[in-house]
Amino acid sequence: MSKGEETRRFIIEQAAPLFNTKGIAATAMSDIMEATKLSKGSLYVHFENKDILVASAVDYNMEQLTSKLLNSLNQFNTAKDKLYGYLDFFIDPTQPIINGGCPMLNFGVESDDTNELIKIKVNNMVNKSQKLLSDIIKHGIDNGEFKPDWDYDDFATIMFAMLEGGILISRVAGNNTKMKVINKNLKKMIAEQTL
Repeated sequence: MSKGEETRRFIIEQAAPLFNTKGIAATAMSDIMEATKLSKGSLYVHFENKDILVASAVDYNMEQLTSKLLNSLNQFNTAKDKLYGYLDFFIDPTQPIINGGCPMLNFGVESDDTNELIKIKVNNMVNKSQKLLSDIIKHGIDNGEFKPDWDYDDFATIMFAMLEGGILISRVAGNNTKMKVINKNLKKMIAEQTL
């Protein structure tokens, strides 16, 4: 990695949690300057404008979340255990996996009416997340773990939506009581489909 690439990566690493915590609109380039200890001119050498930096920071946050999730799921062997592991990975949104909380939720809510590029990035990540869940369930059906008539695409949508809603409720309430309810009920739904 060249010095320029290292500096660019460093800026993204420092900016990503700021954008995810404060929001895109509320994070100024001066905040990035303070976090990186770089001048405005240095920032603009690596990023033509704030929008380009935001797009890179959004990608970075979502890559970090995906990497941590996949590393967690890799410890499980069965499809059922992977689904339970997925649920448990998000059990306490008050202790976020990524600084600032779920980047899909944070950036999705902020960008839906204001930033088409970020909205598309978040939508792509939502679709990938649901496909991951669908693929786990389909694999479980193919392996004889789950009932063959389980509509795995519908369940993946339901599970994902309930978790994202649970993240929002938990973060606003400051506790994970409701997420525990969601976790328990989704596990019950999965168990009902298990052979």
